[in-house]
Amino acid sequence: MSKSFQELGISKEVLKSLESIGYTKPTEIQEKAIPLAISGKDIVAQAQTGTGKTAAFGIPLVEKVNPKFKRIQALVLVPTRELAIQVTKEVKDLGKNKRVFVLAVYGGKSIKHQIDFLKKGSDVIVVGTPGRVRDLIERGHLGLESVNTLVLDEADRMLEMGFIEDIEFIMSNLPENRQNLLFSATMPREILELAEEFLKPDYETIKVKPDEVTVEKIRQIVYRVSPSKLYETLKEVLSDYTSEKSIVFTQTKLEADKVAEKLQNDGFNASAIHGDFSQNKRELVLKKFRTGELKILVATDVAARGLDIKGVELVVNYKLPRDIESYIHRVGRTGRAGREGTAISVITPEQDKVFIQIQKKINKKLEIINSNPENFSQEKKQEKKSYKRSDRRPTAGRRR
Repeated sequence: MSKSFQELGISKEVLKSLESIGYTKPTEIQEKAIPLAISGKDIVAQAQTGTGKTAAFGIPLVEKVNPKFKRIQALVLVPTRELAIQVTKEVKDLGKNKRVFVLAVYGGKSIKHQIDFLKKGSDVIVVGTPGRVRDLIERGHLGLESVNTLVLDEADRMLEMGFIEDIEFIMSNLPENRQNLLFSATMPREILELAEEFLKPDYETIKVKPDEVTVEKIRQIVYRVSPSKLYETLKEVLSDYTSEKSIVFTQTKLEADKVAEKLQNDGFNASAIHGDFSQNKRELVLKKFRTGELKILVATDVAARGLDIKGVELVVNYKLPRDIESYIHRVGRTGRAGREGTAISVITPEQDKVFIQIQKKINKKLEIINSNPENFSQEKKQEKKSYKRSDRRPTAGRRR
């Protein structure tokens, strides 16, 4: 039987914040990590996006810092601007009843604006990308002498993106006597070497597996088409799911913009979302999508990380992602909370190698349909006929 938040040693102020956010009970990673982190232990935690890991380190951070001591006491390093914004928002929400100030620092935004905030000296937690954090340290505007906790979030992605030198530089500017919390979806050799290098010898290891049962409830289909037919096939798929709340994943921001624009021109209720959007624009798009005013969200992997959107019934991969973990993350956007969902990948023959690797990783043979626009509709009818409607969750307004 899982514990309640009250049993994890959390203060009344933070419990009140959790209640206002809508958190009712801890996830597995939260239940395991929060007591250890509050006790001061170093942690290496393997957990996927969507497991509640931000609150797993965010709650201990807001419990540990002293808002009255106007110095930076905690530093969270993340791989991307989008994640910096998301983590900052959640930690702010967690610490609002303790008056904890949190600042996000990342590239792509005026460094002068971020320096001005640092000069005010009211922020006690900084969330940032390694490149921008290093830049601010080198310019003499980010003093880390009072930091007592360092968090590396999505450490594997930071290493993949080439941030290892920046991370080591930042660590060399931190007090040695600090707590370290490392969160990563995967644990490659480089991550384990990094952990051994800077964590205390008695660090604790936590592993949380993704919810396999949820993935099992997701019907995964692959349409294999020629490169010139990608967009036309996407249109056909979306036309058959007009009543569904859908996310279309693209590999780049430019592609997200182009696909969303094409869909809009073809009469679809769609909008892009990615890291170049301002926070206000991003929130507006997400609000419309959550309320159903917007039906199709065209997103990059970065933009979709950490999004908590209920009721997504269809995920479409507009080409497969470059790595298997991203595929699992994308597909996991649907079929949540025990519901069924559908994930359709529109791929080209040159992606066959990635497709084979994905099947091996998830240990599941996916339905594959070789399609051309001329016979797509016929094939679609055939595969729908083979899939009994009694096996699916009824959806109001679905085209028959």
